[in-house]
Amino acid sequence: MILEHAAEAQTDFLIYTGNFCGYCRALKNLLDGKSLTYTEFNFDNFPNMRTLVVQATGHRTVPVVFDIREQSPLFIGGFDETKRYLK
Repeated sequence: MILEHAAEAQTDFLIYTGNFCGYCRALKNLLDGKSLTYTEFNFDNFPNMRTLVVQATGHRTVPVVFDIREQSPLFIGGFDETKRYLK
């Protein structure tokens, strides 16, 4: 599923988020501030997707971030990991 989402996205990053998530808002502000594009899937709109993403990554919180600028999606982690990754 993640590979399909990444293949369909025409953006720099693939992110999985949730409503009322301060780190998700901060992530989007960070990406916007660096003029990086992203495709977002909100788990509140796709509830069954969360289980699949957790199984694929082991990451249980939101946001879940992938850099999809290269051939294969690169799992980064959450907001803190992405902030360090983009420095």
